[in-house]
Amino acid sequence: MTEKIEAYLEYLRTVRAVSPRTLDAYSRDLERFAQYCANHNITVEVASPYEVQSFIADLSAEGAAAVSINRALSSVRGFYRYLYRFKFRSDDPTSELRNLKSPKQLPTFLWEGEMARFAELPDTAGILWPERDKALIMVMYSAGLRISEVANLRVQDLDRDLSGAWVLGKGDKERQVFFSDEGREALAQYLQSREHRVNRAISTDRLFINRNGGPLSVPGIRWIIGKYAERSGLDKPIHPHSLRHSFATHLVNAGCDVRMVQELLGHASLSTTQRYTHVDMEGLKRIYKKAHPHGMRKGSAR
Repeated sequence: MTEKIEAYLEYLRTVRAVSPRTLDAYSRDLERFAQYCANHNITVEVASPYEVQSFIADLSAEGAAAVSINRALSSVRGFYRYLYRFKFRSDDPTSELRNLKSPKQLPTFLWEGEMARFAELPDTAGILWPERDKALIMVMYSAGLRISEVANLRVQDLDRDLSGAWVLGKGDKERQVFFSDEGREALAQYLQSREHRVNRAISTDRLFINRNGGPLSVPGIRWIIGKYAERSGLDKPIHPHSLRHSFATHLVNAGCDVRMVQELLGHASLSTTQRYTHVDMEGLKRIYKKAHPHGMRKGSAR
């Protein structure tokens, strides 16, 4: 890792307020690119477009997916834009490079009935901490929260009537979110049991805690959702972000304005939210093929 890369990462952390997870990804990509340059007896500060293209070509030859290659290119591109902006270089060697085309993948989500069954699992599975887990699932789903947002949610961020909360999203942007009636009920029950498990020595204000009374971590949340995913019997991958995808998909399917969904999700770009309209179209196709007599004929549904 060179001095200029370290300075760029510090700039992202302090000035751009990039999330720790994104920062780690950028760091890994740039460290790998710096090593590639060192293997070819140059430094990243003086690398030409040829070196950047060769680096990308090597990733492709290794079988890296287009999305991974594009992320690496984005990391390198951001670094050189930083060098150019602050006069460390007189040119940007990535200015003519374009991302690889990658197939658009629809986000994994649960249909309304599937989501209802998944949310009931803590009541019936008899594992872990049912009150906490039910509240965790309902808060993530009914408010469409990212895993980092729910991990950082504090008790004092909740509305007094538990109807919603203020959350801190990407780029330290605060937004208001709302909970369903089921979410409010689950939260009320959890808060009662939470009071008996809080570790006063740790003194955390985080809403969701672990069995030892300390704050529940992002890996901990991922592990909990994974455990219930194993018990769900649903033939699809379920992860914490699936709950957020389900939230957005259900709103769009119900006719909610896409810009309203964008606000609730905390998306900076409308194009990010618009992919859920494609999910809606996929749902319509599925219903058509299942219900229409011609839809079941191979090749007839277009």
